[in-house]
Formats: sequence, C-alpha cells, structure tokens
Amino acid sequence: MTQGVGDLDRSVGYTLKQAAAALRAAMDAELRPLGLTVPQYACLEILGQRPGMSAAELARGAFVTRQSMHAVLLGLAERGLLARAATAPQGRALPTELTDAGRRVLEQASATVAGVERRMTETLTPAARERLRADLAACADALSP
Repeated sequence: MTQGVGDLDRSVGYTLKQAAAALRAAMDAELRPLGLTVPQYACLEILGQRPGMSAAELARGAFVTRQSMHAVLLGLAERGLLARAATAPQGRALPTELTDAGRRVLEQASATVAGVERRMTETLTPAARERLRADLAACADALSP
C-alpha cells in the first residue's frame, strides 16, 4: 500500500507551493507601480538576456501558454516596450526585441524583483542560498520529461 502526502507542514511540495505563492504575491505587489504583471516582467527579463526569441520560446520561458504570451506581447508592444519584426526571417516565428523604453523599464523591474528575492532569502547564508537553488533545480530536473 502506498503512503499519502502526510502532514502538510512536513511536505516539500506543499512548502514549495507556499513559497512560490508568497514570491508571486510579493512580485505582483512590487511590480504593480511599474505597470507590470509577473508574466510581463518575465517576458522583458528573458528578452533582455536573450533578444530575438519567438513568442513560443517566450511562453515556455515565462511558464505561460502561447495564448497568454500573445496577450502579454500585445500589451508590452502597445506600451512601446518591445518590437517585433514585420516578417519572419525564417519560418513563421517573429523575433521579438526590447526597445530603449523596454530596457529602461526592465532595469527598474529587474532591480525590484532582485530586491524581493533578497528579502525572501535574507536569512540564508550565501552557501545556503546556492544550495537551495541547486536543490530546487535538481527537483525540477527530476520531474522534467
């Protein structure tokens, strides 16, 4: 007979979900004055580090559906924060890049999110922070197809 999850206070998955929900709420609150949602910020951050990605690649990187990413891209483009090529250089994927305005907003948003992450991990030593990051990456890898 298999065992269940047991005491939620001792469940790694439940605690991880609590941390993710708290992180998302803090990021939402801190990004709101910049007029950004977490998916919009994620899109800007990814494009800042990897310019030219397609909408499908951005959706995977930001953990949203392609339909959701389409709405994110439209909103950011309407604000003048990103530009998409009119035609695809190959295939159908339109590469996306930040505008100068997008880079300025990203600079503020990235610093804001870094502050949230610092608050979240401020009681951990640098070695413990790196261990947490490595352990979480190992957990994600273990469940990846």
